[in-house]
Amino acid sequence: MGADDTDLFGGQGQYDLFGGDPAPAYRPDLDKVRARLHKILAEARAAETDPWGSARTSLYRTIFPQLTLWLPDEEGEQLRFAFEEEISRLMAA
Repeated sequence: MGADDTDLFGGQGQYDLFGGDPAPAYRPDLDKVRARLHKILAEARAAETDPWGSARTSLYRTIFPQLTLWLPDEEGEQLRFAFEEEISRLMAA
């Protein structure tokens, strides 16, 4: 088998199987991400006890850090820290 025989699909990459270039990578609107994060954080800050219940709190504990990864590193770190501080305060109440 020669070097030219290794491609069983005639040189087409997998993205060509469906006729086109791969879809562009998803990039969220950072202003919307920030607004969502600040809304969640404001709800936590305004509450004296868990404002969401265990299921939603668990969801926010999962998605909040993930959403911050779209932001610049320092901004994301600050928001994660503030959120964890609020969650700790609410869980201690």
